[in-house]
Amino acid sequence: MQWDTVSLMSLLGVYVIISYYIDASKNPRYKNKITQQRFDTLQIRNEISKLLSYRSDALHWNLSQLGKVGEIAEKALEAYSQVSRNLGVEMHSFDSARKRVKKLLQGKEAFLKMSRELAKKAQARETITSQPKEKLEGTKATITITNYLGGNYFFTSDEAEIHGNDIFLIEGKHTKTNNLPSEGDIKDGLLRMILLTNLEDVKIGKGATTLNPKPILKLTTGTPFTIESASNQKKKILDSLRKESKANGFQVTINKKYLV
Repeated sequence: MQWDTVSLMSLLGVYVIISYYIDASKNPRYKNKITQQRFDTLQIRNEISKLLSYRSDALHWNLSQLGKVGEIAEKALEAYSQVSRNLGVEMHSFDSARKRVKKLLQGKEAFLKMSRELAKKAQARETITSQPKEKLEGTKATITITNYLGGNYFFTSDEAEIHGNDIFLIEGKHTKTNNLPSEGDIKDGLLRMILLTNLEDVKIGKGATTLNPKPILKLTTGTPFTIESASNQKKKILDSLRKESKANGFQVTINKKYLV
């Protein structure tokens, strides 16, 4: 878990409960693998009870959760050690986990610093890496969003193109089949659209020129899929996407054809 994961939920007004697994089953197919992990339901119930009477917004609730992340991480490490002993399954290195927990126990600022460093590294990797599920043509770009509290959030745009005073910020989802990308991939793209459609004061580097962001959800498929050939079920998804894009100010393309 990273600080920015929770921060993204705060931006979206989602209340987060940080928890951990306390039980699992041994995976019958793979050595030293577990399956059917189960959360500490008592801990989650206690947090839900607190949340039901909470009177502030998601940001403040989530910050309080992050303040307890070191304590929760300790409990998670203890629980996984117990699961490992009970099942006779050798988990990933506990030494590296303990080092990370030690940092988390130093407080929110230490967690923030560690997460920022990891997020920047991930952002840098994303700009030079092509994913198998992407069919892209343009140039990747790093996006650093600063909120009204001065917090920075590090993301990437799969493609970025400048046309006059407009900057097209493109999130790509691809499938090799002759169908639409999976519903999960499309929802992931829509989540990114929430961020991109709410950008203000967009600039490249420290340039003075403010650009007009144009978010685009780019769906690409194998041949011979076309909008016209889509099944009735897929046409319902496309119709929902069309309404969503019109209501929220972004565009959708399918194999370079705009969904209008």
